Amino acid sequence: HVQLVESGGGSAQVGGSLRLSCSASADALMYMAWFRQAPGKEREEVAYIDKDGSTTYADFVEGRFTITKDNAKNTLFLQMNSLKPEDTGMYYCAADRWLSLLRTNAAYWGQGTQVTVS
Repeated sequence: HVQLVESGGGSAQVGGSLRLSCSASADALMYMAWFRQAPGKEREEVAYIDKDGSTTYADFVEGRFTITKDNAKNTLFLQMNSLKPEDTGMYYCAADRWLSLLRTNAAYWGQGTQVTVS
């Protein structure tokens, strides 16, 4: 069983930055991703990182966010710049041993960290 703990959320001004972290209790050999959910909306994928470090982003990211992973520390990051009000929501870290499951029904989820942009 893998436990994921997010941190780094908070409030930011429009155009500001936040850095989210997700600490995993166990390695790795996992695909990992960030999802978000705004009030009244469905959860959506933000970005994911492959086991080889390659990354994929949702279209709405538009080059503003960067997902990275420190394998030595089993920690996932999401650097968010040029924040917009529509980035407001609960951000979740997710992990799975299979990429297809990560994107559809990940096995492991964090508790979420709130991001508010105004």
